[in-house]
Amino acid sequence: MMRQHYFLFTLLALLLATGLASCSSDSFKVDGKLEQLDGNMVRVAFRGDSGIVDLEVNVDDKGQFTVEGAASQPAIVTVSTRRGDPLAMMVAVNGDRLKVTGDASNATGIKVKGNKVNEEWQLFRDEHKAFYSDPNPSRLDASIEKYVREHPDDILSTILLIADYSNYTDRDKVDKLLKGIHAEARPESLASLLTSNPAGRKSKITPRLMSLTLIKHGGNFEEIKLTGHTTLITLWANPPKDRQILNQKLKGIDPDIHLIDVLAESDTLRWHKAIAGESRQHYWAPGGPLEQGIQLLGINSMPWYAVLDTTGLVIYSGPNLDTAITTATRQHQ
Repeated sequence: MMRQHYFLFTLLALLLATGLASCSSDSFKVDGKLEQLDGNMVRVAFRGDSGIVDLEVNVDDKGQFTVEGAASQPAIVTVSTRRGDPLAMMVAVNGDRLKVTGDASNATGIKVKGNKVNEEWQLFRDEHKAFYSDPNPSRLDASIEKYVREHPDDILSTILLIADYSNYTDRDKVDKLLKGIHAEARPESLASLLTSNPAGRKSKITPRLMSLTLIKHGGNFEEIKLTGHTTLITLWANPPKDRQILNQKLKGIDPDIHLIDVLAESDTLRWHKAIAGESRQHYWAPGGPLEQGIQLLGINSMPWYAVLDTTGLVIYSGPNLDTAITTATRQHQ
């Protein structure tokens, strides 16, 4: 399953070395043609010069659409269905002209053409197509680890580690892999996505989430509205040993606080057993901790907690459960 991990930066000094074509143009353009698209609209998201951009773009009866954006530094652009199902990811920077083609009912077969980095990324996806469609991310993770170790001077190593990798719970491994990439292929503005937002440090951009589209446990995709109430989101990478501690602490929480419990990895039998008997609803984020929407929380470890006010503004995002519960309780009062 293609993972929706995105919103990356690099340094302008890397453009020539990586083949990212830049020119005097103040925008990039994406032309798409997707067959079998369910609906007449796609969702296009990226982090541009003015911050997070999340657009709903009209698609004609031939499956064609065009979108322009501004990103003076390379950014990951994601194309998804209106409800958030991933379709394509690509790297774009001002001056780029990219094309997205394929069958929307088969996302792993969608092709991206544009700059050299996208071509190399597309080649990696094609060579590991079976791994991307496997709900168990372990084989894809292993392939990415191998590529990163063998290509320390390639910026694609950094992109794969941040955009397609899943095993973020092993921080020592992630840090070691990242540090093994040569400095010129590992710009701080890009690598910081894996190391930013430590406990107690506020992000420069305070995200506001209006909704999340997640898979409901035992059901289908569901759009969850995050406004009108205080929300506490708990995210897990696997069934933790302290799950009982979470349940105990949540017993006393005000029932009017909206609780969203999310699994950020493959929906396994082990996880089913872990949540058996819990009355609250559970969800699955198939794209991992950097899923669209979820990735704005600045997650760098698991478990992770976030508190949103009644307008969807994230007022806490971090690894401390007690702080999250206290913040949610005070906000609700």
